[in-house]
Amino acid sequence: MLSFLAGLGLGLSLIIAIGAQNAYVLRQGIRREHVLAVVAICAASDAVLILAGVAGLGFLVERMPWLVVVAQWLGAAFLLVYGMGAARRALRSTDLGLTGEAPPAARSGGRLAAVVLTTLALTWLNPHVYLDTVLMLGSIAATHGDARWIFAAGAVVASILWFSVLGYGARHLGRWLDTPTAWRILDGVIAVIMIGLAVSLVVQTISA
Repeated sequence: MLSFLAGLGLGLSLIIAIGAQNAYVLRQGIRREHVLAVVAICAASDAVLILAGVAGLGFLVERMPWLVVVAQWLGAAFLLVYGMGAARRALRSTDLGLTGEAPPAARSGGRLAAVVLTTLALTWLNPHVYLDTVLMLGSIAATHGDARWIFAAGAVVASILWFSVLGYGARHLGRWLDTPTAWRILDGVIAVIMIGLAVSLVVQTISA
């Protein structure tokens, strides 16, 4: 039980930090657009990475640091493109509010394929996810000996809980975001987060 709680606590402490993935889950939750798919992809991806780290994949990543460098460049490029898209939305005057039961994109079903691909990219092209889940969680899990899989289970549960709360809890923010101005502000904040992370990845890669 102590190993499970340790994994749960560390998993939450690593995943709650504001980042590109969380910002996207929040936006989809507020829009009520394919929330289940987004939450499931994020939680399942974390589970795969956590279990891989506990199984020892972290040693492979340590011995092949170029994998992280490739992820940094690809992640920076994707975040920059997505951030610029959010910035364009923030500058437009199009009504993106939540007037009525759901936003236009949610009423029309949105583009599931685009949402799935974006979620996968924000998860798997983020080098920090490998450092946090594969290396850090994997290394700490090893200190729990035979209970390392119980530790991993706690970290996986933390991921499922967080993304579920973030995705499905965000829809309650819709009542405060039923104006075009509010959505433009939200997209502006997301643009700053995405572009800022892209720049930080480039700086880290160059200075490494």
